[in-house]
Amino acid sequence: MRRFLPTLSTLQAFEAAARQLSFTKAADDLGITQSAISRQIKNLEEFLGIQLFERYGSRVVLTDSGKAYAETIHTAIDKLEIASIDIVRGRRAEDALKIGTLPTFGSRWLTRYIDAFSRNFPNEHLEFTRTYNDVDFSNTNMDIAILRGDGSWPAAKSYPLFAEKIAVVSSPGLIAPGTRLDQTGFANYRLLQNASRSSLWLKWLRASDINYRGTLQGPRFDNTGMLINAAIAGYGLAVIPVCLIENELSEGKLHTPFGAPVPSGESYFVVYPERKAHSIAVKRFRDWVLQLARQLG
Repeated sequence: MRRFLPTLSTLQAFEAAARQLSFTKAADDLGITQSAISRQIKNLEEFLGIQLFERYGSRVVLTDSGKAYAETIHTAIDKLEIASIDIVRGRRAEDALKIGTLPTFGSRWLTRYIDAFSRNFPNEHLEFTRTYNDVDFSNTNMDIAILRGDGSWPAAKSYPLFAEKIAVVSSPGLIAPGTRLDQTGFANYRLLQNASRSSLWLKWLRASDINYRGTLQGPRFDNTGMLINAAIAGYGLAVIPVCLIENELSEGKLHTPFGAPVPSGESYFVVYPERKAHSIAVKRFRDWVLQLARQLG
């Protein structure tokens, strides 16, 4: 018995038009003409016997029936796409171990060492996703994450990796390595600010036991990655967690003219939802990253 189904090309045209609320933009998305989109939508409305769009000159608006249909079709097309991708790569996306990580930490620390895990466990498929410290572990599709904090996340188990240390860093072009400077001499330079962690300068002052009463102002950067690049370029001084700039420090692109790194008061943890506690893949990754942290000291 033949199914009551429009053609896939017609559904794709409708999904694009509903998403863009524009036949012209939908045509651009699909690489066809605007008139072809209009014909597909007209054919679909005739097939269903229902009006899906209201036309107001060049504008289109979904009817109530069109909105409900669009939500269902969008989900269905997503599932078809996932099934097609899965069959090409020979596995389902949900079979991968989903690892959450803070963006800069993931790109500058985890990626330095993750190849060792894949060499030890070549059959483990990994999927990395960006997350933040306030993630809700009762409602996430992540299997495991590396986060910064005090070790307390609801509905989750956490294990400490290492304490975070921070330092004021400079490029060799701004301050020559080996230059003797008083700790309060940092105030003579442009002080770069991290908008995502605005208290780092204060944490460094307190941990370094420096009595400083001046202002801490300077250009603000949206994220730590941008801040690091600005410091390397010699734009000013920055307080940065040293775990994120191990390469730059060892290669001499950055140095610490105002003393050794000091504790920030926070630590990194490997964390996973309580419901994942019996997952072999989760425990395997947890044990590997804990051992890595011990080895790095």
